[in-house]
Amino acid sequence: MKPIVNAIKDIILKAWKVADGVARGKALGIIEYEAEELDHIFGILVLGSFVGLPSPPMQISLDLMPLMEQELMLMMEKVDTAHEPISDLFSVLDIG
Repeated sequence: MKPIVNAIKDIILKAWKVADGVARGKALGIIEYEAEELDHIFGILVLGSFVGLPSPPMQISLDLMPLMEQELMLMMEKVDTAHEPISDLFSVLDIG
């Protein structure tokens, strides 16, 4: 009788570990998505003058510019490919 109870216990523990791993993976994906969206919001707040939003004081913007390097590069890339949808498609597909 005891080996059957141990086998059932092992099956339940394995199922619990799998469910825990799946839940942790989903939670990590959600956190990564939220962090990316917060980066986008931060970029809009700092570089809002490019799209017509009120911008923060110049000193704050200049202090935050080193943190905005990736967003500036992405913005310049989008400006370059804005009127060329084929090149935008190639940049998404990483065709070189």
